[in-house]
Amino acid sequence: MRAPNETDLITFQGRTLRVRPASSTTPHLLLLLHGWTGDEDSMWVFVRNFPADFWMIAPRAPHVAEPAGYSWRPPPSTTRGWPGLEDFRPAAEALISLADAYAAQNQINALQFDVIGFSQGAALTNTLALLYPERIRRAGVLAGFIPAHAESVVEKRPLNGKPFFVAHGTLDEMVRVEYARQSIQMLERAGANVTYCEDEVGHKVSANCMRALEKFFTSPVTK
Repeated sequence: MRAPNETDLITFQGRTLRVRPASSTTPHLLLLLHGWTGDEDSMWVFVRNFPADFWMIAPRAPHVAEPAGYSWRPPPSTTRGWPGLEDFRPAAEALISLADAYAAQNQINALQFDVIGFSQGAALTNTLALLYPERIRRAGVLAGFIPAHAESVVEKRPLNGKPFFVAHGTLDEMVRVEYARQSIQMLERAGANVTYCEDEVGHKVSANCMRALEKFFTSPVTK
């Protein structure tokens, strides 16, 4: 018998994944997207109390990051400015393909799935939702931002009624809290229903916001 939070490190279609299969016969697929320099082990701290009806997949990002870990986009040619929506499009497309192939092999309904991302992974979460709104059921954006040049997509209101959870620290020096607040405004302009948790921490998620994250993802979906 498996332990409640036991995970498996696997290779699937050339990708490294850490997965926690669900014990439910009707599982909800949940993608966990790590931040820059993270890997497939980075996100599990956020979901250790999530119920067993979530089938969780934490993929390793495809690009090597410096000084360690992995990145969802190739190394930029310049350090100026935020990465744009198009910088994350290839990773978003690959994740949709990954979710479809993995779900088909394991007989999971993934027509809509949940996603939680941290930092760069949160930017990718926003990208996924903006580009593929019909595929995303709920989204968790932790210490993240909306990529640049997303205005034309936002104005089409693709996220009409989509539940979003956003958490950010007021002491975050990597992604300043002002960017999170601007991102919330953009998400709401795109039609999202945003739940926001802000706390006096740095580039991480506070205990209070961790509890709020769990409550958000274990409550019934309302639109």
